[in-house]
Amino acid sequence: MVLGGELAKAANRLLEGRHGRLGANALRAALVDLYEFWLSKAAAAAGVDTADPGVALVAVGGLGRRELVPFSDLDLVLVHNQNPQVAEIADALWYPLWDARIGLDHSVRTPAEALQVASEDLRTAIGLLDARHIAGDPELTARLAAAARDQWRRTARKRLPELAESTSKRWQRSGEIAQSAEPDLKHGKGGLRDLGVLDALAVAQLTDRPGEESREARELLLDVRTEMRRELRRDRDILSAPDAELVAAELGFGDRFTLARKLSGAGRAVGYAVEVALRSTVEPPRGRFGRRPSRTPLDEGVVLHGNEVALARDAVPAKDPALLLRVAAASARTGVPISHGTLRTLADSAPELRTPWPADARDALTELLGAGEGLIDAVEALDRTGLWARLFPEWGAVRDLPPRSPVHAWTVDRHLVQTAVEAANLTTTVSRPDLLLLGALLHDIGKGRDADHSELGAAISVQVARRVGLSEADSAMVSAMVRHHLLLPHTATRRDIEEPATVQRVAKTVDNDVVLLELLQALTQADSLATGPGMWTDWKAGLVANLVTRCKQVMQGKGLSPPEPLNAEQRELIATAVRSGRGEALISSNGNMATVVLAVPARAELLAPAAGVLALHSLEVHTAILRGHGEGRAGIFTASPKFGSLPDSTLLREQFARAVAGGLALEAKLAAKERDYQTPVRIVAKPKVLWFDGETGGPNTVVLELRAADRIGLLYRVAGALQSCDAEVRWAKVATLGGAVVDSFAVAPRSGRIDQPWRQRVEQAVLAAAP
Repeated sequence: MVLGGELAKAANRLLEGRHGRLGANALRAALVDLYEFWLSKAAAAAGVDTADPGVALVAVGGLGRRELVPFSDLDLVLVHNQNPQVAEIADALWYPLWDARIGLDHSVRTPAEALQVASEDLRTAIGLLDARHIAGDPELTARLAAAARDQWRRTARKRLPELAESTSKRWQRSGEIAQSAEPDLKHGKGGLRDLGVLDALAVAQLTDRPGEESREARELLLDVRTEMRRELRRDRDILSAPDAELVAAELGFGDRFTLARKLSGAGRAVGYAVEVALRSTVEPPRGRFGRRPSRTPLDEGVVLHGNEVALARDAVPAKDPALLLRVAAASARTGVPISHGTLRTLADSAPELRTPWPADARDALTELLGAGEGLIDAVEALDRTGLWARLFPEWGAVRDLPPRSPVHAWTVDRHLVQTAVEAANLTTTVSRPDLLLLGALLHDIGKGRDADHSELGAAISVQVARRVGLSEADSAMVSAMVRHHLLLPHTATRRDIEEPATVQRVAKTVDNDVVLLELLQALTQADSLATGPGMWTDWKAGLVANLVTRCKQVMQGKGLSPPEPLNAEQRELIATAVRSGRGEALISSNGNMATVVLAVPARAELLAPAAGVLALHSLEVHTAILRGHGEGRAGIFTASPKFGSLPDSTLLREQFARAVAGGLALEAKLAAKERDYQTPVRIVAKPKVLWFDGETGGPNTVVLELRAADRIGLLYRVAGALQSCDAEVRWAKVATLGGAVVDSFAVAPRSGRIDQPWRQRVEQAVLAAAP
């Protein structure tokens, strides 16, 4: 009989290829044959074949699946029918393997004991699905394998929550293969363990067998793991860049970058298949009395159905080009996945967005990009179904593109999405959060070609910005962000920022534009955070902040411009309100977009009742301007319905008049509306208040700017907060940019003067209104 030491020597001869180097697949097959031969001989010598009552040696794990890679542990079960000599038989089998330092995961059990353990331990239950006979009583093995599969089929659905939780925790520990610079081939998301999950769900008849894409991914992952361990001569599952060079050469991929791209694609296919499989096997939560899951509106044509984002029953994807973006934005902001059926429907029938995109599509894109962590899964879902490429055809050049620098933790496409995630936390630090988010998504879009990625990216990004419908000035701003996205970090860390010439050069480079400078500062932080651990430090942040401060000192600030003056029709509406002593309204519409002019006498409150009534009718305010004229004031609101169609103008006019007169319980009605439409929404960036002195005419007046995430009734609550602090709003400009707002109010104390205690009181009240 071949001793354990001779088994190890034989395995080493296979790895060394003394009789010709075997390919990865052939090497695995040869290792399986070698170990089976030795185990069969060892089992016979130990008395397994002749034991009475019967004993069987059963392989699980890699040997059971015939996928044994070099330096893998042997997963073996010695099954017996209450054989009193089983301990001696086990010792005779295990000790030679231990002496040869061959990794061994072993157990000795009766079929009933094995099934009991499987009922309590999920990993054991799934492992027994790979049970394969090696030696001894074949009927004993067959009985155990059949019983294990039957038990799994009967109990799998009940154990799905446990399976989903363990899978999620493993992903958190090990990361993901797709878009990772150093993937964990076995435990990472999209790795070999996930293929085992797909197999287990198929055995339970909860899903179909894995398709061709998953089979090809399995072969690639096994080949890479095989060659990596052969080259390293040890067990390892994480593929580093130096190891990838060796493996790529052996597998004929040319270089590690080609291999990394293949691995990323395989990991994405497997990871997405597991996510869809786990979701499809879980029944959605039912309503009271066992009713079907409720359908909660999330946006026009989009609902929350059970535990997935789906299309509303009356949605018509073929006639609604922006629906795709609204679905993705709803998924990203709620953290709820898009149903697979919805993705298929959109892929089959969603039309191309024509250039330039309509405003609602552009707003939905901004909301999607500003959703934070939820953006990652939303983009992945769209990309897996070809929908992301419809929106951004340029994405193909960076998809699964591995980084050239070792400091990058992600592939280029994931880095871009991750940068947008980080930028979402910084939207309240800039005056144009929409441009920050788009610039973050595009800042490295020029990589993967033989050109300066900043210059090429600037040319690409201006085309994208124009396509999504930005103005020429805004498109130029996005292009400048991409072109200069390395300006601040490189200057701050490589030059003397105390030198006036350095500061003047940076200011000149950004054309003395304060808005561009603040966008670049936020992009620098987001880009660094998305690169990898330790890339954004207090030291680096301090240098960049110091450079930005010095640049601002040499720049001419453009400041805020007051709103446009009122036209004749709006002035007449104010005069009518003054004569009648009540609130008046003038409503006009262009398609689904309405311009609502609301006027009151000078003594009446305007902003709070106006904002409250508009919110009550589910009108999303995109812009708002407050202006005074004579003895009255007017607010000009541009708004569109969040759901459905525009409200009845007569009802809106009547409710506004009641609200101005104090006869409409806005607070209670808005609270009830928010409860009815409450969905889980992730608040990404904390609200922020900024003060601007000298930005408006008139004595004792200052501009307060609120940057926050949008929500139902936000403008109404902020107006109420200002009113509670006796802050008079002289004029206001409100802008909703996707899921964020940048609202500016020229405010003055109704009595007293502007001092620090008054500012603090107003700021605290406004922030409390925008949690």
